[in-house]
Amino acid sequence: MRWFNPPTTAFMLQRMYSQEHDRIEIQHEWRDITDIAPALAMSVIASEDQKFADHWGFDLAAIEQVLEDRQNGEKMRGASTISQQLAKNLFLWPGRSWVRKGLEVYFTGAIEVMIPKRRILELYLNVAEFGDGIYGAEAAAQAIFGVPAQSLSAHQSALLAARLPAPRRYAIQPPSDYMNQRARWIEQQVKQLGGEGYLDGL
Repeated sequence: MRWFNPPTTAFMLQRMYSQEHDRIEIQHEWRDITDIAPALAMSVIASEDQKFADHWGFDLAAIEQVLEDRQNGEKMRGASTISQQLAKNLFLWPGRSWVRKGLEVYFTGAIEVMIPKRRILELYLNVAEFGDGIYGAEAAAQAIFGVPAQSLSAHQSALLAARLPAPRRYAIQPPSDYMNQRARWIEQQVKQLGGEGYLDGL
């Protein structure tokens, strides 16, 4: 994966052949990270994994917070890093079993050891699901906004990133008040992280 662009992923194949849904044509076009708007890369980091440049695949503080929330009976929040989500998308299946979680840890560790951060981000931007059957930045930009991925605006990028936790549930065309609010929060986080200059350190 360090040099090979995967033509598909485990999640794409499962979506294509799922018995739970009508079969759907997958929309997916690979783009090098230089052909994807930096605003989208930063929006995804700001939304999904603000410690992306510093951790080794796992955000231990976020995991501790999840465990504390569980003990206190509070609503569960996500703690998966971009590297973990990439491992899951490429190789695994949806679910919460201990077997799947163990494999996710293994693949995440392997990804972090063998693949540079910038390449991890490039892979993720190309395989993440941004809508029902819509995978990767280029397909999302074209299908949702009618523009190439490199032309996405800061707000469009933030809306796409805001959709990642539940891309089949959250509508962004047009966006709800909640999604606009979430996108504005992401744009603020991008600024606090240093904007596109953050990517230079990857």
